[in-house]
Amino acid sequence: MKRSILIFAFLNLLIAAAVAQPKKSRVQQQQQKTAQQQQSGAQGGMTQRMRVMYPTAVDMPEDVVWRRDIYREIDLNVDSNSGLYHPTEPVGKQMNLFTYVFKLALNGYIPVYEYRLDGTEVLDESAKVSMKTILDNYHIFYEEKDGKLKVDNSDIPSSEVKMYYLKESAYYDQANSSFHIKVLAFCPVLMREDDFGGESAKYPLFWVKYTDVEPFLSRQSVMTSDVNNAATMNLDDYFTMNRYKGKIYKTNNMLGKTLSQIAGNDSTKLSAEQKRIEAELKNFRDNIFGDKAKRDSLDSIANLDPKVQKKVKARGGSTKTTKVSTRRTKTPKSSGSSSGTLSVRRQRH
Repeated sequence: MKRSILIFAFLNLLIAAAVAQPKKSRVQQQQQKTAQQQQSGAQGGMTQRMRVMYPTAVDMPEDVVWRRDIYREIDLNVDSNSGLYHPTEPVGKQMNLFTYVFKLALNGYIPVYEYRLDGTEVLDESAKVSMKTILDNYHIFYEEKDGKLKVDNSDIPSSEVKMYYLKESAYYDQANSSFHIKVLAFCPVLMREDDFGGESAKYPLFWVKYTDVEPFLSRQSVMTSDVNNAATMNLDDYFTMNRYKGKIYKTNNMLGKTLSQIAGNDSTKLSAEQKRIEAELKNFRDNIFGDKAKRDSLDSIANLDPKVQKKVKARGGSTKTTKVSTRRTKTPKSSGSSSGTLSVRRQRH
């Protein structure tokens, strides 16, 4: 009897172990899957939680009917852009655009892409460049420990980044009949003086794809006024609203030429070419739904009093009115009359 009880108890333990084992295995598999997702999210730049909290904007449609790619030089000495330069060293959580992007790239949250000699950006796997290569090429002091790079705030060359190259795309979205200007990528540029105190040389560091850094920019603010230091906006809004100002130095063209190559050494011709392109963009945007002057004329007729509209239609749509002028004329005096007469003459126009 005791032997039967022992055998029965042993069988129950085996069954319980067999039932519990899959459950434990499922828990371990779920934990392993979650860890892999978090790791892959960090390698791609963001974890799944961060992607939910900070969603990105909708990408530009590929089937737009009109589009023009523009490259600009964003000079941080210009008032509209100076907020991207302040502060040169982090103050608490406040830091400028380059320091913020530099730290994101250094910690592996965003990839960076090499700046090629022809200035054309290639934003794919083949053009990725490691931050260690950037640090070595531009003599930025760093420490490496356990495979991780560390750069002190004082060693980040933030004060030397006084310019950005920026690529934007102006396009017309026929799906919702709207015109947009979207930033596609930007490149920080080091401005370093030589040992002889000559003109600062430009050293473009790397390209950053805007969609990679966009979710992070919504978490960092930028000053928008020297008078009111409380006036701030996040960096994503700053670029989305096109608050930056920059001269055009290149457009996508079939010959692949920059404006300097087109204008040669003639600064007047270069300035005229820049103004011509800006005017083309403005004219397209203003007249995308037809001639604005004609639309205003039609709107003014539509806002007329109904009685006036009937008169306009009766005259074949003309808005001209008949003018009546009064003119006082003198007539020779006659017997029994010492005053002039008033003559009213109708004039046709």
